[in-house]
Amino acid sequence: MSRVRGVVLSVANPGRRPRLEDVAADVGVSTASVSLVLRGVAGPSAETRERVLAAATRLGYRPDRTASLLARRRTHLLGVPVVLRDAFRAELAEEVQVAADERGYSVALGAVTAVHEEDRVVETLLDLRCEALLLLSPELGTDALAELGGRVPVVVVGRHVEPAGFDVVRVADDEGVGQAVDHLVGLGHRDLVHVDGAGAPMAADRRSGFLAATRRHGLATARVLPGGYDEAAGAAAARALLDEPVLPTAVLAANDRSAIGLLDVFLRAGVRVPSEVSVVGYDDSALARLAHIDLTTVSQEAGAQAVHAVEAAVERLDGDRTAPREVVLSPRLVVRGTTGPPRQADRDG
Repeated sequence: MSRVRGVVLSVANPGRRPRLEDVAADVGVSTASVSLVLRGVAGPSAETRERVLAAATRLGYRPDRTASLLARRRTHLLGVPVVLRDAFRAELAEEVQVAADERGYSVALGAVTAVHEEDRVVETLLDLRCEALLLLSPELGTDALAELGGRVPVVVVGRHVEPAGFDVVRVADDEGVGQAVDHLVGLGHRDLVHVDGAGAPMAADRRSGFLAATRRHGLATARVLPGGYDEAAGAAAARALLDEPVLPTAVLAANDRSAIGLLDVFLRAGVRVPSEVSVVGYDDSALARLAHIDLTTVSQEAGAQAVHAVEAAVERLDGDRTAPREVVLSPRLVVRGTTGPPRQADRDG
């Protein structure tokens, strides 16, 4: 009778997930016995174990991992707010998912938009019982970050901030921009402009890296142009440069999105890249790798940042580490088609 009832359940309710009670009813034993068998705990006889396992397979029973974790007051869930319109941060979130899977954790993504700001998304993720937060280039102030770090483990990814009650994983942005300057100088460029990221969290390090590198090479005419971290900012900077009597021979953008805005305006104005002006981005986002963009850029090593960030969170959740930690990775210049030697007149002059 119980076996018939088990079959009827799977046919009459094809959309319902089989439960522990269904397996117990099918075999004719208690749910406690079924639980012991499925968890591999000693107690039930060998015959009962065989019958329970066979019934579980036949009914398509899978343990409810969420309910099990909640019963142990664990969710194994990492919260990740992400700005979806930012190609690099979206890619970084994907890498976090891969790294979390390898450590037996799941990821809850919260979309940061104009009407759902970062602090609101963070609270929503905490309401979902995320055990830790991985914040990708967050805009939150240091006091807010420290307050969050007192509630759950927090890992700040891709931002230079002093770890105070939370962990930090980032690349050395000043070093990355320095690599780009070295590359351009090696090609013969002397007239460089950096379109910066204005007040964005990572902008200061990239700006200081540009200034330090150009001083090291004795480039007295190198300068910084106010910009931003989206295509519109890059486009505005390109129009401003086109209004000047002479274009610089090379432009380093704050990030890839800004660089794409620069490229778009230069293309529409008939300015050839790289023969008239070289352009460098920062991030090595998926857009930079497209053949028709082919952008020289600086890789932030998204995969490595994600692995270190997940590792930092897991060390706090599953281990006994409480002291804050900072991991600083070396970025990597990726040379593509938007950089080349400067114009002949500039080389000769």
